[in-house]
Amino acid sequence: MGNKALSAVVKFFVRAVVGMALIFFINQYVLPSDSSINVGMNAVSFLTSGSLGIPGVGLLYGIMWYQIL
Repeated sequence: MGNKALSAVVKFFVRAVVGMALIFFINQYVLPSDSSINVGMNAVSFLTSGSLGIPGVGLLYGIMWYQIL
């Protein structure tokens, strides 16, 4: 039981770190610097990317894009 919980925690942190790196890369190199679609790197984006993975990062950018409509 403990090994399964440890595996879930490790997967969460791996997804969170990859998601935050993806957010940083998109904000820094893909979007223009004066864009209003930039997603902030904070606890909410960390938890979202950690629990949902790359689709969670897409969800965060979708929410930002929806807000500027």
